[in-house]
Amino acid sequence: MSRKTGTDAFSRRAFLRSAATIGAAAVAGSATAQTAIDDILNAPRRGNWDDQFDAKASRTATAVVSNSPIFGPDSTGHIQQAIFDYQNIVSGGGWPTVNASQRLELGVSDPAVQALRQRLIISGDLPRSAGISNAYDSYVDGAVKRFQARHGLPADGVLGEYTLKAMNVPADVRLGQLQTNLVRIQAMSGDLGYRFVMVNIPAAYIEAVENNRVALRHTAIVGKFDRQSPILNSKIYEVILNPYWTAPRSIVQKDIVPLMRKDPTYLTRNNIRLIDGNGNEVAPETIDWFADKAPNLMFRQDPGKINAMASTKINFHNEHAVYMHDTPQQGLFNKLMRFESSGCVRVQNVRDLCTWLLKETPGWSRAQMEATIKTGVNTPIKLAQEVPVYFVYITAWSAKDRVVQFRDDIYKRDGVAELALQTSFGQEGSVEQDALPQ
Repeated sequence: MSRKTGTDAFSRRAFLRSAATIGAAAVAGSATAQTAIDDILNAPRRGNWDDQFDAKASRTATAVVSNSPIFGPDSTGHIQQAIFDYQNIVSGGGWPTVNASQRLELGVSDPAVQALRQRLIISGDLPRSAGISNAYDSYVDGAVKRFQARHGLPADGVLGEYTLKAMNVPADVRLGQLQTNLVRIQAMSGDLGYRFVMVNIPAAYIEAVENNRVALRHTAIVGKFDRQSPILNSKIYEVILNPYWTAPRSIVQKDIVPLMRKDPTYLTRNNIRLIDGNGNEVAPETIDWFADKAPNLMFRQDPGKINAMASTKINFHNEHAVYMHDTPQQGLFNKLMRFESSGCVRVQNVRDLCTWLLKETPGWSRAQMEATIKTGVNTPIKLAQEVPVYFVYITAWSAKDRVVQFRDDIYKRDGVAELALQTSFGQEGSVEQDALPQ
């Protein structure tokens, strides 16, 4: 598989030539930010709420969704076009800062909405024909939802804390973010396989890609800042239904032993067995839980609904001992900040992904998989054809239609403080809740 180093610099002249080739037609009609502002100021001012309702506006967030993968044959060209567009925005003066003295949402009238409209028009989220006024109408609501969807935020149309912070990242910083990620995307421009799984860590989501189209997307939970999910290229070779969970030594020492000191029934209640080096089970009551060191035993949880990995585990070769898995706490997928694991990746609707992984493995239809899970019997399944998997760190990309996506720099790898706005979480502390049976 071909790979670029990911550190090669490209000259400005070569880059501009490439971007011009890719987007010549778009460039011809592309206006600078200053031209956009002039057009805004000269546009009809919508002064009446009756003139400011668009039934389609509130649904514009759906236009951000695409079945084009982050890594596809046109990925480099798309992000180069985005860089060219953002160079135009920066050279025209960027976009205004939005200062809101109150909560901005549909139905509000506030002078800050004028700057908000300008900001959204310059970034392409709001049509210029929407004009300038104080009214937070359905056009603005739809544009904010589109902006939120492009930044991985809940598309509720409300200008809350996180949306406002993302909106006020300067245009030149966003340009630099695109340039940083161009190098990362170029490094993945080789043959990734006709079927592969991509875990984008900053976006906390997964793509299952087949024939250069996204077959499935899954919300994920990835490693916290101090227990990061690793960057890796590997192959998925096994799906385990009703997996055992073996507690890492660090969790045994930091979490399970203190729990046993407080509640000697903890292991029994959570179906965790102690196994010695000969494979024999050891009774918990025979252990001195107040000793200086944790017992040198395997702590293994039986399969079942309370298992830390729930119904499913997905294995792939790697030196980090990480894997993908189900979780008994599905509510965690609804959180905005899904950076809470110890490096492994939890997958929402993981059985859909397993069905896709096993479709070339005879005898493992969705019905057969569900029937096996109901038995509660530990069942490892080797894939007939191993599927490549890539854990990557992409904080900016553009899949198609010049829709540019940005995510927070959760591990502070982009080198700019403004891009790590939402990472005041996941610092050193106890293991995440669903990695430790309760």
